[in-house]
Amino acid sequence: MGFASRYRRRVGRWRRAALAVLVTGAVVVPLSGAVRPEIPAPPPASLAPLSASTLDEAYAANRANAAEAARMAAAHHDRGRAARDRSLAGPARHLLAFDGRGSGRVTEVLGDLARADRIAVLVPGSDTSLDTYGRFHAAAAALYGQLVRQAPGGTRTAVVAWLGYETPGTVSATVTTTGRAEQAAPRLRALVADLRSMTGGGPRISLLCHSYGSVVCGRAAAGLAVDDIALVGSPGTGAASATGLRTRARVWAARGGEDWVENIPHVSASLFGTTVGFGTDPVSPAFGARVFAAGDGGHSDYFRPGSTSLTNLTRIVLGETKAVTHD
Repeated sequence: MGFASRYRRRVGRWRRAALAVLVTGAVVVPLSGAVRPEIPAPPPASLAPLSASTLDEAYAANRANAAEAARMAAAHHDRGRAARDRSLAGPARHLLAFDGRGSGRVTEVLGDLARADRIAVLVPGSDTSLDTYGRFHAAAAALYGQLVRQAPGGTRTAVVAWLGYETPGTVSATVTTTGRAEQAAPRLRALVADLRSMTGGGPRISLLCHSYGSVVCGRAAAGLAVDDIALVGSPGTGAASATGLRTRARVWAARGGEDWVENIPHVSASLFGTTVGFGTDPVSPAFGARVFAAGDGGHSDYFRPGSTSLTNLTRIVLGETKAVTHD
């Protein structure tokens, strides 16, 4: 056996060992806090097919559902969940979908969705749930505010904060595999189809995918009717290259200078009967995405007001691709 072959085998064993450590740690560490009592909530509201004419009806029905979920959570003596549900039931909230059961699912609109020329769909990563929804909403609000300030006169914008799947925990076995992403992908495709149908197919739609959310976008990308897919803080997409996503959308990628995700092994291996890892680093030349500047921020800073990453993400959503800056 030649030196090159022995070297490749050693590297392969190291990669598999590293991934095994990640999986073992993910499984063992959270066991003490893995079980949480189920919080009662009503089933989602029954809605008419989504259209511009039924949008206000959907918002009202989902607010009412969130209010009922708040009452049920309060009766269950979970004040934290009751407060979060109650906030989502407020008259200013535009909920395209709401499900208060379990970890919870929410799809919230910021802006005038029916008349928007530019729509951004935010896809969150791990540890996003009703209990942590505030930080996800803050990211969506920061993006929407930047869009309003940065959009040319007459351009109408909307942001859709899509917590439409059960996200994995940051320290869990599920965060190292594509399982949750595969479950989420059909739901993301359905959302984009609804947006296209409701708006007559006219607006520019961009997917902004953070962390594990980029795995979801990678699984949903093939043939999806969006104009841009931006991957930020991505551990990989499950595809070897942007071409492997089988999308006509422009594919963008960025990583902040202080983002710990840089240290994740960008490999994919079969372990314990499942595929662990997400393959090629999206910011590497081998992946072939349009890499843009994200500044020196960490893993949670991509939507921080005033940041380089938020400015560039806003330019991508607005279609101002020549203005996007690069490292």
